[in-house]
Amino acid sequence: MTVAPAARGLPQFRLGLAGRIGLGLIALMLLACVATIPWSMGKVETGATVLSRYEASNLTLNLLPPIWQSLGEADAARIESAREAGQYIPGRVLGTDRLGRDVLARLLAGGSVSLLVGLSAAAIAMVVGTLYGTLAGSSGGRVDAVMMRVVDILFGLPSILLVVLLAVAVDGVLERRGADLSPIARQAINISTLLVAIGGVSWLTMARVIRGQVLSLKAKPFMEASRAIGVGAPRQFTAHLLPNLVGPITVYAALAVPAAILSESFLSFLGIGVREPLPSWGNLAADGLGELNTVESRWWLLAAPCAAIALTLVSLNFLGDELRERFDPMRGRRVA
Repeated sequence: MTVAPAARGLPQFRLGLAGRIGLGLIALMLLACVATIPWSMGKVETGATVLSRYEASNLTLNLLPPIWQSLGEADAARIESAREAGQYIPGRVLGTDRLGRDVLARLLAGGSVSLLVGLSAAAIAMVVGTLYGTLAGSSGGRVDAVMMRVVDILFGLPSILLVVLLAVAVDGVLERRGADLSPIARQAINISTLLVAIGGVSWLTMARVIRGQVLSLKAKPFMEASRAIGVGAPRQFTAHLLPNLVGPITVYAALAVPAAILSESFLSFLGIGVREPLPSWGNLAADGLGELNTVESRWWLLAAPCAAIALTLVSLNFLGDELRERFDPMRGRRVA
C-alpha cells in the first residue's frame, strides 16, 4: 500500500523532552493563575468596605515576612491586635507589601492579567499578520511590493517607543477626561490600549513569514488546479492556504506570546502599562524593587514576580523551539 506524498509530509506532533517540559510548565502556570481567580479576585470585607482580595489592605499589617520566616514579637503583636479588633488579616504565604496587601493574591491575580494581555496581544498579531501576509502574497505585483515596503518602514521604527508613545498619548487624554470616567473604565481603556499597541507592532514578522509561505503555495499544483476550476479567493484561503499555514502560525504564536508578556511587564514596570490597584507581574516587580535596601532587604517581593515571568518565558520558548523544529520543512531532509 502506497502512502500519498502529502501524508508522508505531515509533521509529527510528538513533542520532545524540551517541548514536554515547556508545555507542562506553562500548563502549571496557567492552572495556578487562572484556576485561582475566584480566590485571588474574590471579595473580602475590610472594615466597612468590600474589596477584591488582591487589593484588600490593612496598613497596620504592612510588610509582614513570608511564611518561611518566623514572626518577630512586634509582628506577632500586630497580628494579634488586628485579630482582636476584628480587622482584615491578609495571608502571609509570601508576606504583605507596603500597603498591607496579600502578596500571593496579587501575584496570582497579576499572573492572570499578564497572561491575558500576552495571549490577547499575540492573537491580534497573528490575525493581522496572517491576513496582511496572505493578501500581499496572493495579490503579487505592485500591490505586494507596496505592502511589503510598508512593512519594511515599520520594521525600521523602534517598536517599544511606538508602544510607549501611544500609551502616554492615551493616558494624557484620560487625564483630561478623568472626572467623566470610573476607575474600572480607565483600567479597561489602559488594558485595551496596551493590547492594541503591543499587537499592532508584533505582526510584522508574521506578515513576512506568511507572505513567503503563500508565494510558495501559489506555485503548487493543487493551487493551480483550484484557480483553473474557478475557485474563489475566499475559498482558496480557507480550504487550501489556511490548512497549510497552520504550522507557521502555531510556531509564531508560541514565540509571540512570551514577547508580548515581556513587553507588557516592561511597560507596567515603567508605570505606563497596567496601573494600580490592578496588579501585573511588571508593576509587582517595580514595587518589589523599592524594597531592596541595605538595612532590611525584602528580596522576595522582587523575586516572586521575576521568577514567575522567567518561568513563563522559558517554558513558552521551550515549547516554541520544539514546535519550530517539528514544523520545519527541512527537518526530514536533515534527518535523512
